[in-house]
Amino acid sequence: MANFTLTTDLIQSIPLLECLSAEHKDELIKASSILSVGKHKRIYQYNDAIQHVFIVLKGSIKLAAQTEGNKVLVKYIAYKNEIFGENIFTSTAHRLEFAEALTDSQVLKIDVRTFKRLVASNGELMATLANIMITRIQDLEERMQSFVFLKAKERITGFIRRTAKMHGITIGLNEILINHGMSHKEIAFLTDTSRQTVARILNELKEANIIHFSDRKPNKILIRELAMLG
Repeated sequence: MANFTLTTDLIQSIPLLECLSAEHKDELIKASSILSVGKHKRIYQYNDAIQHVFIVLKGSIKLAAQTEGNKVLVKYIAYKNEIFGENIFTSTAHRLEFAEALTDSQVLKIDVRTFKRLVASNGELMATLANIMITRIQDLEERMQSFVFLKAKERITGFIRRTAKMHGITIGLNEILINHGMSHKEIAFLTDTSRQTVARILNELKEANIIHFSDRKPNKILIRELAMLG
């Protein structure tokens, strides 16, 4: 895995942090470190004390909660340059979810006290962070509505479509490549379906030439044309 170096240039390359002054970037560097996390390794556990916030430098991170019966509720998937563990402005002093790497990943680990000071002193950073949190709440609300009103196939195609819009790479004129990093079981948790249903619907979409993926790398999905997903 290529290693990142904690420098001002690295901080400047992260859209969330580019608004910081040179002085604040230096302060952030002193209160941060780079953490390498292997696939399926956890960065923090449920009920851990909140001591850091994190930004993805490489890979993808699953934020999820364990429910009764050992079912996992996936709350969010954080990709490159996205913050996670950011819910630090409440009375809760402990984590309400766990964070686990979906792929070999590297993250920027920031001391929570320093991050709070920087947010309090920078209106642009505060506004951006608030917008991120609101957007994630809205995403959860949309998912809850889909559980009630949409059929399994619509939920799964909706997951592919949202991932493509947020993190897809355009190939040629109409094709979009996504690397979601999840197993069929994890997609099932995210879409409130079953692993078998996810496998069946993905194969149906592949047979219809709406998407393509290889058996060797099923995490990478090539969408022929976004409009074909409905």
